[in-house]
Amino acid sequence: MTALLSFLSGNPAILGVLASLIAALGWGFHQRLAGAEVERDRQAASEASARDVADQVDNDIGALPAGAVKKELKSWARD
Repeated sequence: MTALLSFLSGNPAILGVLASLIAALGWGFHQRLAGAEVERDRQAASEASARDVADQVDNDIGALPAGAVKKELKSWARD
């Protein structure tokens, strides 16, 4: 085992290949995490805008008189 480790640590070509492989894996992992963060931010912004629209609709419905709400809801009712 010691001979194998000594050979690997003493050979610059193998060290370079291993270092490149570790760097590539680290970079790929970093990119994956960055992409996931961007997607979470995009979804949060989309949900916030949908919540704004839902609040606007709730406010508009709350401002209508009861008779107008009943009439409006009849058009949405399924038979």
